[in-house]
Amino acid sequence: MARDKADIIVVGAGIFGLWTAYAALARGLNVLVLEAGPQVGHGASGGIVGALAPHMPERWGDKKQFQFEALTVLGDALKAVEHESGLPTGYGRVGRLVPLMDEIGRERALSRIADAKENWGTAARMQILPPDAFPDWLHPQAAPAGIVHDDLTGRLHPHLTCLALAEAIRRGGAVIETGCTVTAVHSGSVQTDHGARQAQAIVLAAGVAGFDLLSPLVGEVPGRAEKGQAALLDMDMKDVPLIYADGLYLIGHAGGGVAIGATSERHFEGVGPDALLDDVIARACAISPHLAQARVVRRWAGLRPRANGRDPMLGAVPGTRGIYAALGAFKIGFGIGQKVGQVLVDEIMEGRIAMPDSFRVAAHLGR
Repeated sequence: MARDKADIIVVGAGIFGLWTAYAALARGLNVLVLEAGPQVGHGASGGIVGALAPHMPERWGDKKQFQFEALTVLGDALKAVEHESGLPTGYGRVGRLVPLMDEIGRERALSRIADAKENWGTAARMQILPPDAFPDWLHPQAAPAGIVHDDLTGRLHPHLTCLALAEAIRRGGAVIETGCTVTAVHSGSVQTDHGARQAQAIVLAAGVAGFDLLSPLVGEVPGRAEKGQAALLDMDMKDVPLIYADGLYLIGHAGGGVAIGATSERHFEGVGPDALLDDVIARACAISPHLAQARVVRRWAGLRPRANGRDPMLGAVPGTRGIYAALGAFKIGFGIGQKVGQVLVDEIMEGRIAMPDSFRVAAHLGR
């Protein structure tokens, strides 16, 4: 069902766009979501990794505080989404294992544990486990100096989370129109390949394509695509903490399967999976040798939005009226998406800004 007018138009049905629409509905707004792809989560949000990992607790600042607050409330928020939609998200606060390779790493970990006590308080903890704490998941030889474990980290299934959010949004009375490409954005309206749509507030949450829509409004290219690749193996390790080692995540999903990835490729030729993913799989098997017995059931590649300032790009677009950005999630989008939706709607409805200055659109310009 098409709708020509709304209180708020959200351009893009990825994780930022869906959480923004969900928050707007909760505040009583009439919401229209426009998605260029054939389904929600069609872009980077439709991946298979789904790590919800906090920043390390040292050198604490407002950005880490924002993410910490987001992670501590995400479980309850997703539980509500599952109840409203009747669909699973695959969420679990399962914790994270980081292998220690030597005594230098162990000393650094002890310092971080002290920082976690100070900055995480009683909401989460970090500790060092022996190398053989999870022998069937993380080989002891991969962690000769022990394993850092925190219980703040979680995981979810990205595609399932997008489907659950979309169903909750539709049941709440909003319209999500897929296969509708926005070609231009103006204060008060957007132009699409199906005609113009009007709204007092417009949120650009279209991932990499959102940078192209934002560029004419700010007079520069504010971000770029960064390719990520991942794989899903058919081994069932759903009840163990996720592993972060050698720049990779290994995640046992609630519905079965182990996701590994993802790459971060600034320079790339094709957008599909390629031979680089074979190296990722080999590295993962070195970390968790049992994975070598598993069959690869899916290879995924996608273009992730990275803003010029690396941090998310959120809030009012300078020099415009009623146009807002929710772009540049890059690696932490699923962890902070629910809070991003809330603070954006707070800004739209009340003019209240509750995010780090480095997240604001202006902080990414001129870079």
